[in-house]
Amino acid sequence: MSDFIVFKDVSKFYGEVLGVNRVDLHIPPGITSLVGPNGSGKTTLMNLMTGLVHPGSGTITVRGLSPFQPEKLMRILGYATQYDAAPRGVTGYDFVVAGLLLYGYAPGEAERRARQAIETVSMTQAADRKVAAYSKGMRQRIRLAQAIAHEPSVLVLDEPLNGLDPLVRAETIALFRNYAAEGRHVILSSHVLQEVDVFSDQVILIANGMIVAEGEIKNVREEIHEHPSQFLLHCQNPSRVASLLFEETHITEVKLDPEGRGVLVLTRHRDAFSEAVQRIALSGVEIDGVVPTDENVDALYEYLIGGGR
Repeated sequence: MSDFIVFKDVSKFYGEVLGVNRVDLHIPPGITSLVGPNGSGKTTLMNLMTGLVHPGSGTITVRGLSPFQPEKLMRILGYATQYDAAPRGVTGYDFVVAGLLLYGYAPGEAERRARQAIETVSMTQAADRKVAAYSKGMRQRIRLAQAIAHEPSVLVLDEPLNGLDPLVRAETIALFRNYAAEGRHVILSSHVLQEVDVFSDQVILIANGMIVAEGEIKNVREEIHEHPSQFLLHCQNPSRVASLLFEETHITEVKLDPEGRGVLVLTRHRDAFSEAVQRIALSGVEIDGVVPTDENVDALYEYLIGGGR
């Protein structure tokens, strides 16, 4: 698995403050989103895989390279943080060229690659303006241009969609998809949860420095089967339905929906729940519909990262 990014039992503490704890990951090429609240450990994970910080314990390999091999690693890796890194007075073009010169490119080649990367992120018209005068979205794009200019096989991007208008966001996601189709890694953090399931090949949910769930969005629910599933039952007699459901051993919680739509139910066994609903309906209690309420990314994130229900 030399083309994977692999974490084996990795922990990192900053003094007595936990960064990440006992992390095991096998990240294949493609688009992977790191999802978690501020302070959850997303940035620590990215800093570890880029070699900016080293683990206190465990091992990391990035496409077969160790973060302890910085000169080799930097040639296959591009990292764009969400923080401004350009000195005052520097233009966007100069900022990208400077990054390429640090990689050892000759001035002429650095200038060519810089223009190409800037065009890729649709910043050509603003390339000769000072970065200090850029909008937030423009600063995001020029940092992305610097990260991709040397054609890395691994892109690590901290909140790359933050501040982008809808058109530029769509273009940026299309760029990520093209890179993924070429067999590259695109690792990004995002709080735009409704988009995660649209453009990501997989998601890593992280909270309190630990991996909560990992995999394709549609499979994460199955991966964390020990957590109950929630359904909303639309019905005419919520109290009666609630009392009948309380008799089922697989039901962990039943409560009346605060919006008056019926009954909210938590179950640890979906099939058994489906059978119970059918029995209740056949007994003459009217049930108008059953709707899963934790199938979308927002609900799953809220459940897992928010500490459950």
